[in-house]
Amino acid sequence: MPPIYQTSTYVQPELGKHLGYEYARVQNPTREALEANLAALERGRFGIAFASGLAAIEAAVKLLSAGDHVVSEENTYGGTTRMFTRVLSRLGIEFNFVDTRSPDAVREAMRPETRLLHLETPTNPMMRLCDLEEMAAIAREAEALLMVDNTFATPYNQLPLEVGADIVAHSTTKYLNGHSDVIGGALVVNDSDLAERLFFIRKSTGATPGPMDAWLVLRGTKTLHLRMAAHNTNGMKVARFLEDHPAIRKVHYPGLESHPQHALARKQMTGFTGMVSVELGSAEETKAFVDRTRLFALAESLGGVESLIGVPALMTHASVPPERREAMGVTDRLVRLSVGIEDSDDLLEDLDQALSGA
Repeated sequence: MPPIYQTSTYVQPELGKHLGYEYARVQNPTREALEANLAALERGRFGIAFASGLAAIEAAVKLLSAGDHVVSEENTYGGTTRMFTRVLSRLGIEFNFVDTRSPDAVREAMRPETRLLHLETPTNPMMRLCDLEEMAAIAREAEALLMVDNTFATPYNQLPLEVGADIVAHSTTKYLNGHSDVIGGALVVNDSDLAERLFFIRKSTGATPGPMDAWLVLRGTKTLHLRMAAHNTNGMKVARFLEDHPAIRKVHYPGLESHPQHALARKQMTGFTGMVSVELGSAEETKAFVDRTRLFALAESLGGVESLIGVPALMTHASVPPERREAMGVTDRLVRLSVGIEDSDDLLEDLDQALSGA
């Protein structure tokens, strides 16, 4: 097993000489092992680990300067939207949010000062997709960077760098770690100059993960292929079960033939993850449903081996303005499930009894 270098500094043999390591905010062998692993998983050249997924995305935006412009998918994680609109926008960077399912809408939003196109696909929590190859072409035309948050899909199911992305972002808290016991983030890139700039930003702003956190994510990646295969299988079974359940009005899952972008999902994904969102008839039914599940724990986050359930409008996306939430369909009737790797029959039985009570 790789050692956990639980140190903040390193002894130098003599003044002006060190052994490649000076201070742990800048270098740590455990973190470097994780970064090499994440880069390999995404088929990139450079991995840069961060203290959280938000810290990773923030570092990418800090490549920009005051007066620059960012086009972002509108249905991003609520914390990303909050950071863009209430923190980074105060520094002179402008953000526009669009439905990236429409390439025309993205092209129309691009400006001469646009420097970054930020995507999630599938999105959180509506499970929308965008065509990564087309988005890469639009970004190239505008001479902007393309960043893809690949947290939901993981490199097991999707490889954005191979279809033209410049930066892949992850909350390593989620599927990459897989055990709900660490907070972390990462960026993966191919360009050496871009990597150098991102390493400099991390060194200068300090959002580095500790060695124990890096070790936990590194351990999680060893079972990623086994876990994601199980998440994909269980996610599909849950989605099909809920699609046929009379208490459910609609299921959002790209693996279903009923998903409006199913053909695109099959084109650019090899699996459809364990993330499923469903709509019920009322807020009262929603509350009764999420309160009655037993195996599905009511909690924020996702991507762990255990199944979780939540109401994004009241939890992960509560900071998104209500009118924007409503326009995207993130209402108090929408439930998001992170389907774990438990026995699928047990999961379906749990959902059935909870819905019967609701």
